[in-house]
Amino acid sequence: MADTIFGPKGWTPDRLRSLTGKTYVITGGNAGAGFQAARIFLSKGAKVVMLNRSADKSTAAIKELKEEFGAEAEVSFVRMDLSELASVRAAANEVLKIVPRIDALICNAAIAQVPTQKLTVDGFESQLGTNHYGHFVLCGMLFDLIEASKGRIVVVASLGYNMGIKTIQFDDMNWDKNYSANPVYSQSKLAQMMFAYELQDRIAGTGKNMSVYVCHPGSSATSLITTSGNWLTKLLFRLMALTPMVQSAERGAYPEVMCATEDGLEQRALYGPTGRMEFVGPVGKGTLNPHAYDKAVMEKLWTVSEEATGFNWDG
Repeated sequence: MADTIFGPKGWTPDRLRSLTGKTYVITGGNAGAGFQAARIFLSKGAKVVMLNRSADKSTAAIKELKEEFGAEAEVSFVRMDLSELASVRAAANEVLKIVPRIDALICNAAIAQVPTQKLTVDGFESQLGTNHYGHFVLCGMLFDLIEASKGRIVVVASLGYNMGIKTIQFDDMNWDKNYSANPVYSQSKLAQMMFAYELQDRIAGTGKNMSVYVCHPGSSATSLITTSGNWLTKLLFRLMALTPMVQSAERGAYPEVMCATEDGLEQRALYGPTGRMEFVGPVGKGTLNPHAYDKAVMEKLWTVSEEATGFNWDG
C-alpha cells in the first residue's frame, strides 16, 4: 500500500525551505545519490561537508558544485576511507575540529556486490567493514556534536536487506566458508539498519534530543554496482537502467534529503520509493520487515561491533 502522507507525488525537494545556517555531512558525497543530495542542500543555502575516499574526485565534484551554485557555495571535503578504521577516526577528529555543528550526518557511502571475498586492512570482510563498521565508528565519534546540534543520523540502507539469510552470521562474520557477493552485501546493509534501530532504542528515554532515520534510494542510476559488482551484475543493471525500473540518481537522493530535513517522520520505519516493488515511484514510508529490528540480534551485533572496532559508544 503506497504511503500518501506527502500526496500522490510523494516527498520532493519542493517541500524544502531555506537551509541557511545548517550543516550536512555526507559520506560518499562526490558521486551518485550523495552528490545529488549535496546539490539539493546547497541549492537551499546549506553548508555541505563531504567525507570521501578520493581527493581527485572530491576536488572535481566541488568544482562542479561551485560552478553551479557560485564560488561562495559552502562545500568542502575531508578525506576518509570507510574501509580503514584509522582513516575513519582521523577524518572524524578533523570534522570535530573544523565543523561547529552537524544538523545531519548522512551515512550514504557503500560498496556492493564485491565478486570475491576481500578483507579490509583491519581484517573485516570488505562490505561489512566498509558499510557497517566504518559508519558505526564514525557515528559514534560524531554523536555528541550531532546531539548538541539537535541533529540527525540518516542511514542509507538498501532493499537488499531482504535478500540472503535475513540475520547476522555471527559464527563467521567474514564468510570464510560460504562467501557469495549478494548475501554478504545483504548482511552488510541489514547490519547498518540494525545499528540504526538499536541506536534509536538506546537514545530513547535518555533525554537526548536527536533522531535516527533509515532510508533507501530504490533502484537508482548511481555508480555503486558499476563500481564494485561483477560483470554479470553490471550487465543486468545496465539492461535494467533502460527500463522504468531504474530512476535517476537525483530521485535516488530524495529519501536521504527528506530524512535529513523533514519534521514529523517516524523513526522505526524505512523510507524510500513507494511505487513498483518499491524500486521507483513517489517517496514516502515503505515496507519494513521485522527481521530488520530483531532485538536479540541487534543487541548482539552492537556488542560484536564494539569489540571488533575497538570503539565503545559509552566512552
